[in-house]
Amino acid sequence: MWVFDRLLVGDGRRWACSQARGDVLEVAIGTGRNLPYYPEDTRLTGVDISPRMPDIARNRARELGIAADLRIGDAQALDFPDGSFDTVVSTLAMCTIPDHREAISEAKRVLRPGGYLIILDHVRSQNPFMHAIQSALDPLFVRIWSDHLLRDPAVVMEHQGFAIERLERSKLGIIERVVARKPV
Repeated sequence: MWVFDRLLVGDGRRWACSQARGDVLEVAIGTGRNLPYYPEDTRLTGVDISPRMPDIARNRARELGIAADLRIGDAQALDFPDGSFDTVVSTLAMCTIPDHREAISEAKRVLRPGGYLIILDHVRSQNPFMHAIQSALDPLFVRIWSDHLLRDPAVVMEHQGFAIERLERSKLGIIERVVARKPV
């Protein structure tokens, strides 16, 4: 993962987490690679569908001296009341969540009015050459790693009523950074 991070994501994790404010939910927290990048004044909750990941992330949080509520949870069916969080963060997860539309809908549900959804992910490139490569590789990536190369979370966010406040693409259009706001 560190090779992918270094070559394609760069400072993306730091960027995504630095946008977080208040009560924060990170979906698909994994091993907690983002933990060092959250502002100190945030109150972090993290969920991951894998039973092992929250334990690994908890150990990382303990080593870093970070207080966080880390638990097993499904991004497609979040076990939180409506309007529980000021910020929802997702880094490199929408590509592997089986139904990313439902995960975005759930993020919207648990966000407070005016709250932010911040996504860093690899997405369908608008570059014709890169798109052709992604289209050829997508069936293999989905079958082996459950990793979808042709998703476009920003489009889904817009369709679900989020206001896109910032959208940046890099690396031939395959890396996307999105800051979107839930309507008030």
